[in-house]
This record gives sequence, structure tokens and C-alpha cells, in this order.
Amino acid sequence: MSNKRSSIFIPVTVIIIGFALIALIVFSKPPQSEKKDVDTRPIVKVSPAKPEQHQVRIKGYGELRPLERTVVSAQVSGEVIKWNPNFVEGGLVKRGEVLFEVEPDNYEVALLQAQSQLQSAKAALVEEQGRAEVAKREAKTMPNERVSDLYLRKPQVMSAEAAVKLAEASVKLAERDLANCRVIAPYDALVVRRELGTGQFVSTGMNVGELYNVERAEVVFPIAGFDRSFLPVNLKGKDALISTQDKYSVNRSARIVRDTGIIDQQTRMGHVVVELEDPYGLQRDLPRILFGSYVEVSFDGLVLNDVVKLSQDLVTNNRVWILNDDKTIKQKVVDVVKEEGKDFLIGDGLEQGDNIVMTIPEFPQEGMEVRLEGDKKKEKTEKNKTSETVNAVLTESTEG
Repeated sequence: MSNKRSSIFIPVTVIIIGFALIALIVFSKPPQSEKKDVDTRPIVKVSPAKPEQHQVRIKGYGELRPLERTVVSAQVSGEVIKWNPNFVEGGLVKRGEVLFEVEPDNYEVALLQAQSQLQSAKAALVEEQGRAEVAKREAKTMPNERVSDLYLRKPQVMSAEAAVKLAEASVKLAERDLANCRVIAPYDALVVRRELGTGQFVSTGMNVGELYNVERAEVVFPIAGFDRSFLPVNLKGKDALISTQDKYSVNRSARIVRDTGIIDQQTRMGHVVVELEDPYGLQRDLPRILFGSYVEVSFDGLVLNDVVKLSQDLVTNNRVWILNDDKTIKQKVVDVVKEEGKDFLIGDGLEQGDNIVMTIPEFPQEGMEVRLEGDKKKEKTEKNKTSETVNAVLTESTEG
């Protein structure tokens, strides 16, 4: 009995498996008509145009340099008796610090001599004024024709007064020379060079060093012709940002002080000057930017209205691809107002809601039919549903 059942069960099983294989082949292979109807339209992604306000940021590059440089010279002749330990190459000195000092003995003596001469001149003036007063009283008893300026000692008094003024001037010169024995830093400074030592004899006007002002620095950087039209009307006093171009970027606030007012004949560029206070961070706890650093300067230009920002890859010969309502693409001529990095700022040509093609087909043509990226996802969903239906049929056949 069991043999009969087995002989019946095996053929039935073979038949069921055969039908299942046929169903699998039928449902897994697309019909010939579907092969002919394969959708070859390229898939694109679009984004609606949104004209908006845009703040233009203007950038330039230049070298940070001191606002002023001073060659240090000896004001008097003599032997150097001491110098400031910070008065060395790379040293920083404060405004009013003594850089070096010349032996003052000779100048102290000269001042004493000048002061002595001044006292003598003043005494001579008092004596002469007394004589003039006596002559004036005597002249009252004499006929007018016999009284002259010489008799009244007016020339002698004038000469004595001049001698006093000369002596006073000599005292001032002696005081100045004595003060100049101590050479003072005119501002907070970086010492670039020093060429003297203790015991060295220096003469008046001798070059002994050089200082850079570290209270303020400046950057002179070029403005290209295509950026000049985006400069603010009142440039002076505008805030700017200075950034170093090394691995560890340093940012410092600065301000624009002037436009040089000249267009370079070779480069056809103008230049703007930005001033940075306390570049070495001596007055405040700020990161220092060294003289000679190549820096980027950026500041706000004009504000543009109703512009669209697009990647340069989407703009070819001032044309942009747009998706029509019928799923075809066309080109629109646009006005490129400005280039900013890898983007273009588009002025005229695009309207609110224009669907800009963000993924351009490999060989785009006017009127080409395309599919949206979302449509592809819908197709995948439908295919998944079909596959699930086939699997369900196979499962039911096997269980039966």
C-alpha cells in the first residue's frame, strides 16, 4: 500500500515542481514588450530658484608691514656706557625706554658753563639798566638837543638784553645735548638691528640700529577691477578681518584707513590700505601676527538684491539648464554678476520657482526628456512589489 502511495506522490511532486519552475521563469523574465519599452530618459535632480539678498565679501592678499620704521642714530658724540638688554635683534622695547646711553660728563660741564654765562649776562643787563636809569634822570636837567639815545644808554641796554637771550639759547642747547646722551624709544618697537656696544665711540648722526613700530601695522593689498564696483561707498573706517595663511590660522580685527587713489598702470588694479593695531599683542592678550606674514584681508562690500547662487559647474557660457513642466529641459541665458569661490552669483535670467537642473545629463540637448530622481525611487518600489508577488505565488505552489 505504501508503495502505491509513493508511486502516486512522486509524479505529483515532480509535476508541482515543474509548474513552479515554469511560473518562476514566466514571472522572472520581462515580456518582450517590456524590453521594448525600457525608459532610457536620463535621471536628473532639480532645485527651485530662490532669488535672495546676498552680502558680497571682498578678499585680497598682501604682506603685513610696520606702519613706520626708524633708523636709530646717535644725537651726540661720545663713548657708549650702557645699553638696554632688550636693544637686540628681535627684542621688544616699550615707548620711552632708554635704548643706550652716552657718557654725559662733558655735556654736564657744558650745561654748567652755559648756565654760568647766562647768570653773567643777566647781571650785566641789570647793571646796564641801572646806568640807563641814572642817565635818564640826568637828562631831565639838560636841554633836549643834548640828550641822545647813546647818552641814555639805549644801545648798551639792547646789547645786554641780546647777550641774555644768547646765553639762554646756549643753556637750552646744552640741556638738549645732555638729554640726548640717553637715546629713547619713540614708540613700542621691535628691534630689527643694533650696531653698537659698551665702550664704543659714536659720533653725532651715526647709524646704530633700526626699529619697527609695533603699535600699528598695515597691509596694502590690490583690488581687482571686477571687484571695484562692489566696494562700499564710504570705504574709510570699515571693519575688516586679517587672517594668516599658515597651518594654524590667526584671525585679527582691523579697519580700512584709505584707498591709495591710484590704478596701477601694469596690473590695472587699485590698492586699499588696512591698519592693524598692536600686531604683536603687547597691549592686549591677542595672538600675534609677525611682520612679513602673507595674510588674507576680507571685508563686506555691497549688498546685492535678488540674486541666485549657483555652482560654476551648472553654468556654461552664461546658460543654465531648466526643467519644464513637461519633463523636458531647456537652456536659459543668465547674467553672471560676480564670481565667489566655486560659485556664480546670478542676477537676471532666473525667476522665482524655476527648476534648475542640478545634475546635468552627459549629452544634454534642448527639449530632451528626463526623469526626476524621485521617479526612479517609485519604479524601484513597484519592482519590489512585483517581486514580492512572484515569491508569494511560488510559496503557495510549493506548500500545495
